[in-house]
Amino acid sequence: MRSIEPEVFLVARPKVDYEAVAAYLREVGGERWLEKLDRDQLGNDAQDLAEFAGKICYRSWEPGLNPNVRKVRDDQEVYLRNILKQAHGSVLEHASFSFVLHNVSRVFSHEVVRHRPGTAVSQESLRFVRLDELPFWFPGWAQQDAELMKRATALLAELEQFQQWLAGHFRLDDDGVPMHDKKHKTSFMRRFAPEGVATGLVWTANIRTLRHTIEARTDPGAEEEIRLVFGKIGEIMRAEAPALFGDYTVTDGTWIPGWRKV
Repeated sequence: MRSIEPEVFLVARPKVDYEAVAAYLREVGGERWLEKLDRDQLGNDAQDLAEFAGKICYRSWEPGLNPNVRKVRDDQEVYLRNILKQAHGSVLEHASFSFVLHNVSRVFSHEVVRHRPGTAVSQESLRFVRLDELPFWFPGWAQQDAELMKRATALLAELEQFQQWLAGHFRLDDDGVPMHDKKHKTSFMRRFAPEGVATGLVWTANIRTLRHTIEARTDPGAEEEIRLVFGKIGEIMRAEAPALFGDYTVTDGTWIPGWRKV
């Protein structure tokens, strides 16, 4: 049994093709928006994509392009703050981020897949990945309980040894064992692994979904491992897109947005 800690790795973020954006803006007369690149007011691709999507809705690149628009917000932070305030959340769905959630439990993964809109999930499959150890996360309060840890680690050690015995019993490491036989037996073996065993997944979500999930999954009533992981995701996103996540206040691990249900 190996004691582990859940980790979060940001592995992909939005990438804007500014030349293609410029080609479109020349068609509609909105080149002025891209002048902000020269003034270093653009360059955060997630925020730029959200602003771009918002401005296309009203053709609000500059006054006069839409006869109904006499004034535009040029400051991106002010503009995006208004997007959040007005709950114009659809424009936030264009920017997605991908995370590797490493050493999270299958308890965690069963919870996180409930958030389906705006997400994609690829998880390690225990039909194919054979367990030869049972990595396990213990919260701090559990680690301080000596009798609990003694009994828990003994139980996990026994389950771990049973996994190793099964592999030998089924002769899975013998030469020439076909993959379909390994998969069949490995699928059976996973039934003897606890839900708390560590796994890994790639989780992709757009900004609208991220805001909702960070709020919901850091709530005091949420399961403690998922609170820990989404607190980490919240910190990453506040650094990645401060104009879109800077309205949060964090109290005792709970992320409270300035504007809800965007």
